[in-house]
Amino acid sequence: MSYEDRPLVLALENFHKQQPISFHVPGHKHGILSGLPQAMQQALSYDVTELTGLDDLHQPKEVILQAEKKLSRLYGSGRSFFLVNGSTVGNLAMLYATVGKDDMVLVQRNAHKSVFHALELTGAQAIFLSPQWNEHTKTVGGVARASVKEALMRYPNVKAAVFTYPTYYGVANAELEDIISICHEQGIPVLVDEAHGAHFVVNESFPDSALSLGADVVVQSAHKTLPAMTMASFLHVRSKLVKMERVAHYLHMLQSSSPSYLLMASLDDARQYAESYNEADFAYFLSYRQQLLKELRSIPDMDVLEVDDALKLLIRVEGHTGFALQEVLEQQGIYSELADLFQVLFVLPLVKVGHMGMPADLIKKFRSAVDALHIADRTALPQVLSLPTMPMSSSAYTVDQLREMKAEWLGIEDAEGRVALEAVVPYPPGIPLLCPGERVTEEQVRQLIDLIEAGSRFQGALDIKTNRIKVVIE
Repeated sequence: MSYEDRPLVLALENFHKQQPISFHVPGHKHGILSGLPQAMQQALSYDVTELTGLDDLHQPKEVILQAEKKLSRLYGSGRSFFLVNGSTVGNLAMLYATVGKDDMVLVQRNAHKSVFHALELTGAQAIFLSPQWNEHTKTVGGVARASVKEALMRYPNVKAAVFTYPTYYGVANAELEDIISICHEQGIPVLVDEAHGAHFVVNESFPDSALSLGADVVVQSAHKTLPAMTMASFLHVRSKLVKMERVAHYLHMLQSSSPSYLLMASLDDARQYAESYNEADFAYFLSYRQQLLKELRSIPDMDVLEVDDALKLLIRVEGHTGFALQEVLEQQGIYSELADLFQVLFVLPLVKVGHMGMPADLIKKFRSAVDALHIADRTALPQVLSLPTMPMSSSAYTVDQLREMKAEWLGIEDAEGRVALEAVVPYPPGIPLLCPGERVTEEQVRQLIDLIEAGSRFQGALDIKTNRIKVVIE
């Protein structure tokens, strides 16, 4: 195979062919000293450091710079960066580059927890915007244009706006382009966590990327939908409001000083995969997808929902929670991306011509899983579940104030009106239901109880065994 169009991959391959002798880090010495299984050891021969001819991520001048320039041309950015610490580091860097202590930031409430961590670290004050409920997917979607207008009228000193697009479930906000224009009219940069949209560039049938809609900084998890290794992500800047040098400065501070060349090579490869994806490849993907849809929909009681992003499918079985469905699917060796009260989420492979078809026994496994569900008791589904319709709000206390306040563990049903000390995050998808400093509402109490009873998993200050959360003592 020719690697000419992947400059970093080609440099690593040429270096490997020299059979170099290592008197440098890392200590596994091209895998020779590793006790890992043989297949893993083989990959370690490419796990090198900043050696002659391999460039430096933090001061790229050669093959990494060439690879990032190719990435920038593909996505139409002013500058694009390889990220080796996941989209998390991209979210941190874009906020550090745009806001500081006590600055007000519009934040889509269903943002990833890394956005909230970035706000805590910078000391910025979040103005929470409630997204709209999407009845089709039974999940929260995007923020309405009207909500953004109202927020900017109420808080004229906002310094930045952060949105999630698309949602984890593949729902794209049709009003995002207008929202970006509204923010830009007031000189407010728009930062977008587009973790699940790195593949949008491959075909116009996918939703538009937020970058093409005018966003200033966009972060993408290449590893989620393109063939990159876990933690491998992109960050793109195209802005008159955000200085690229500041973004680069904070990436230099926040990313590892010993970046993985395997991760970077996989980003170079993923970019080439997306760039070379053609109409024949997309037709092949659609054929694969349609066959899967047809077969799944032939299974009694199984409902398959399509969303804006064709890579995402939602699978439901009548009368059962997504958690119960996930369990029986895993017993058949089928692993979904996540489960919630209503469904499991599938992330399909972005196949090309000649790639895999469906395993011959796949539908048989699905049928066996559904049969196992029917034998089991029907699992309780809540009569009503939606994101609480909450007014626009901000934290009751600053980050610094919260650090100094005492706290106590309190039963969830008794927590209404109290202030959460830490986040409570159903995981996946990693979207906080409660944010630090937020006053607990009746609707949030109800939703927490519903999620716990249905078997959700959580991160943060929630003790499921005793149904208690940590609140501040005022």
